[in-house]
This record gives sequence, structure tokens and C-alpha cells, in this order.
Amino acid sequence: MTALAKKRSSVRLDLVKLLLAIIFILLCLLPLARMLFFIDKETLTKVVSSESFGKSVLNTLLVGVTATAISVTLALLLSFSLQRTKVRGKSAFSMIFCLPMLIPSISIGWGMVILFGTNGVLTRLFSLENSIYGFWGIVIGSVIYAFPVAFLMLNDVLKYEDGLPYEAAEVLGFSKWRRTCAITIPYLKRPLISAIFATFTMIVTDYGVPLVLGGKFKTMPVLLYENVTGSLDFAAGSVIGVFLLVPAVVAFLFDLFSKSKGNTSFVPKPMPINKDKIRDAAAYLLCGAVALASLIFAASFLFLAIVKKYPRDLSVTFDNFVRTFELGGSEYLVNSLIIALCTSVLGVVVAFITAYFTARVSSKTSRFLHLMSITSLAIPGMVLGLSYSLTFNKTPIYGTIAILILVNTMHFFASPYLMAYNSMSKMNENLENVGETIGVSRWRIIKDVILPQSRSTLIEAFAYFFVNCMMTISAVSILTNTSTKPISLMINQFEAHMAIECAAVVSLLILVINLLMKGTVLFCQKRFFDRKPNNTP
Repeated sequence: MTALAKKRSSVRLDLVKLLLAIIFILLCLLPLARMLFFIDKETLTKVVSSESFGKSVLNTLLVGVTATAISVTLALLLSFSLQRTKVRGKSAFSMIFCLPMLIPSISIGWGMVILFGTNGVLTRLFSLENSIYGFWGIVIGSVIYAFPVAFLMLNDVLKYEDGLPYEAAEVLGFSKWRRTCAITIPYLKRPLISAIFATFTMIVTDYGVPLVLGGKFKTMPVLLYENVTGSLDFAAGSVIGVFLLVPAVVAFLFDLFSKSKGNTSFVPKPMPINKDKIRDAAAYLLCGAVALASLIFAASFLFLAIVKKYPRDLSVTFDNFVRTFELGGSEYLVNSLIIALCTSVLGVVVAFITAYFTARVSSKTSRFLHLMSITSLAIPGMVLGLSYSLTFNKTPIYGTIAILILVNTMHFFASPYLMAYNSMSKMNENLENVGETIGVSRWRIIKDVILPQSRSTLIEAFAYFFVNCMMTISAVSILTNTSTKPISLMINQFEAHMAIECAAVVSLLILVINLLMKGTVLFCQKRFFDRKPNNTP
């Protein structure tokens, strides 16, 4: 290829990257700017000076700090239990711990009510008297909602820690405490802070758990939800939305500028684990207790879904399933499946293309495109939904399933994109250069080498989009109408009509569908795809 041809090819690739970056600006940053311009001084003063706003800010911070501390501590203990002891069934424990990630946060709130409410199953069984509503109810529900994410982050870090430094320290005569202070704590410092920021952001921007369990104890997301969906006060909602952006933006910037620059391409030596009966027994006890709680929590939906009328009539029936579908469940389930499948396909295609240009085509525009691609990490779902409502309310796609697909794609895009980006970054960086030397086109390299080696990552990305679309209640709650509503939003609808059995049916359906998707992905990866790290020659 001549120098002129190379230059033309480089220019074309830069133009494509610039076009992708403009799309992300239009679909992420522009709606946020529209929301900011919607705020006037009078509304800002009115909202900020109101008593309800001040209380909600304080309540949100109290819940966020308390639930984050408990969630991260629990996640760290569980991660050490699985990676630093001889506990058996580690994969099973990991899967059970992550069950709360497969249902909407509002379902978690209702699960708490089913178990610990005034007429809750465990309340009646053990004659409990303490109320689950208010501060501690939100904290416990938020821990159940958020700790699986912190667990996945920390468990993955500990899983791939190199055991050589520990062996060397043991040979040198370092005590266990000194090894922990000198090796473990510095190693965990950045991942732990990232987990804290991620967990805190999830908790303070969620409205599902506090909406069900809060009572008079209101948090900022609930205030935003009430202003927008209840009072249709978009100006006040925009003010609250801006304040909700703060923790997410701080977490995003910290994560962006604190990435480890170290080389992680080596294969670490497994961590040596000595026998310790007391330690292993304690690990079994902790893992068993959390796993049992997760299973009981999931079983509560099944119990409530098949009883006639809780707590008056506990006879087994399937009428609740029939009633749920008669009240629109079948139509809304189809909406959810369409949204989830379309978002997954569109998201995976765009994530793969974008990741290829940022990871495999180096230029000055690559870094800019990468930053635009992960911008959605800094935008809470409700804020993104509100900004879309203000930006697209007079366009043809408003009020259609198309806008729900679009907002979900942007909302969940960053994580699948990073999966694909990391996967392609690990491949041999000289593939395209070698192909060019022997006359093989870039397209052939993508089709015959990069795409096959990315299959496992892409199917994981597909499942990520699908599962999150099935359970989300945040971005879509402000953009739906009676014809486009996803089934997850029926939970709040049934709760308003005191049809808690039908709400349990919806939660159970979402959980089963997401479990089937996760199981399908696991089967495909074990049966068809190589799970070993990609090492292209």
C-alpha cells in the first residue's frame, strides 16, 4: 500500500470514529444539556430552599453511606471466603449471591415486604415486631440490591491476584499480618475504592427500594420520581436530576483517572491456601447464611405468586398468573422481550464496532471516542430518562418502543463496550500490520480472527444488555405509556392496587427469564466457545 493510500485510509477511519463520537454526544451529552437549560433561577431557588429537598438530600446521604459500608464489607468478606479458603462449591455460591442482580430493585423492596412487612411471612412465623419501613428498611434493601455488584468486582480482583509475592514473603519470614499490610492492602486499594464509588452511586440513584420501603423517609430519586411522574413538574425534576449527577460524575472521574497502568498480561500463579479448619468453617457459615438468605428471598416471590390471597387464604392456585396476563401482563412481557432483544442486538453491534476503532485503530481521535463511549457510566438512569423526555418529546420516536430501545442502549452501553474493548486490547497488536504486509484486508482480519476470538465476550455483552433491559425501571419509567410499558413497571402498578400476588408473579417471571438467559450463555460458552484467554499468535 502506498503512502498516499495509507493516508486516505487513515483519514477515512478517523472520520468514522468522529461520526461515532458525534452520535454519542447527540444521544448522551445533548439531552443532558437540554435538561440543564430547562432549569430557571426561580425553580432552582424554590426546589433547593424547600424543606423536602433538604431532608431528601440528608436521607440519601445517610442511606448511601450506611448501605455502602455494609455492602462493600459483606462483599469483601464473601470474596475472601471464596478465594482465600478451601470452601467447596465456589461457582454455585457465586451464582446464588448474584440472584438479586436479576430482578428490578423495586422487586427487592417488595421481597422485603413479603418477608418482613406487617403481615410478612417471617414476621408472622417468628412474631417479629420491628417495622421494615423507613431508614433501616431502605438500608437493608439497598444492601441486597447493591452488594452483588461489589462482590463481583472484588471477587474478580482477588481471583487473579498473583501468589508469588506471598510465597516470597513467607520464605522471608513475614507474619500473616505483615503480609496483609504489605501486599494485600496495597493490591486491593484501587479496586476497593472503585467498588465503594460504584456501590454508593447505585444506592443513591435508585428509587425502587426507597419507593416501596421508605414511607415518609424520602430520598432524592423518590422525590424526582414523584415530581416527574406524579406532578409532571419537569423543571423541579431537572434540578433534582442535576444533584443526582454529582455522585455519579465523581465516581466516573475517579475511575477514569485511577486505572492501573500495570501490565496484566502475565498468567498469575494461584494463591497458596493452607489448611485451616476454623477459617474454612467460618467461611462456610458466612457463605451459607448469605446464600440461604438469597434463596429465601427468591422463593418468597414463588410463594406469594401461588397463594390465593396472602395472608387470608394460603391455598395453592395459579389464578394469579392468569390474572396478571389478563391485566396486560402478556402484552407488556412482549414489549419487554422486544425491547431487550432489539437493545441487545443493537448494543452489541455498536459496542463491537466502537471497541474495534478505539482498541485496534490508534490515532488522536481514538481516546476521544473512548471517553464518549463510557460517558453513560456517569449518568443515572432516571436522569437519562428525564433528559430524553425533555429532548425528544416532540419527535416521531417519542412514545414508541424505539425511544425505549435507544435510551436503554445508551444507559447500559458502557459496560459491554468495555468488555469488548478489553478483549480486543489483549489480542496481538500487529494483526492488521501483518495482514497488510501479506495482502489481507482489514475486513478479513476482523471476520476471520478478531470476531471469532471475541465471540465469548460478545455473547456476555448480549446477556448483559438483555438482563438489564428486562429488569430496569429507571430510564424507561419516564418515557413509557400504556402501549409501550415494559413488564417491570407493572410491579409498581400492582402495588398501587394492592395486588401484591400479581406483583410477585411479575418479579418471578423476570427472574426466571433472566436465569434462562444466563444459563443459555453459560451453556454456549462451555459448549461452543473457548473460555481460555485469547492469545493470538
